[in-house]
Amino acid sequence: MLIVLLGPPGAGKGTQAERLVKQFHLSYIATGDILRAAIKSGTALGQEARGYMERGQLVPDEIVVGIVRERLSDPDCAGGAILDGFPRTVAQANSLDRVLGDMGKKLDRVIYIEVEEEELVTRLTGRRVCRDCAANYHIKFNPPKVRNVCDQCGGELYQREDDSLSTVQERLQVYREQTAPLIDYYRGQGIIVVIDGNREIDEIYAEISAALETGSA
Repeated sequence: MLIVLLGPPGAGKGTQAERLVKQFHLSYIATGDILRAAIKSGTALGQEARGYMERGQLVPDEIVVGIVRERLSDPDCAGGAILDGFPRTVAQANSLDRVLGDMGKKLDRVIYIEVEEEELVTRLTGRRVCRDCAANYHIKFNPPKVRNVCDQCGGELYQREDDSLSTVQERLQVYREQTAPLIDYYRGQGIIVVIDGNREIDEIYAEISAALETGSA
């Protein structure tokens, strides 16, 4: 089973992926992770990616797609995998389709977790991290006992730059422009499952799991 997890920042894709990996015995492929792994292992594509990243440039699609292909060829992906963070654009989706076709594979399902933008802003801007032990909190969903003080070590809690309101709004704008068109792209292929992500984690997971087990789209 080969699955793409699709949704805006803050939709909870990573949380759901952890459970899916265990239940369906899938490998988890996150774009950032495999880029770093390719660079660390010194593969030819990894070295190319390193050059772009060191210059502060985006890694070209053909290199990212090549690294994804290499990862999908690893033995642990033989039983299936979840792609999170890729594809991000329709161009990447087209490239992925061609790569999978060359490999004799295809996407089985695209799980789109849909969340209202107001809720996404609340989730993302409410995150706080301890400066000392890196423990994670949320001012609404998982607040510390004492405001801005870590329960575990007493360190100061802070908001990462990525979680500031201006950065969150920018990330959501990029998602709307570049990634949201994938919804119609995969709807056209008849493989997308739309999940209401405004609910409790367990409810969301139950619906995703049921969709994968029944094969409904």
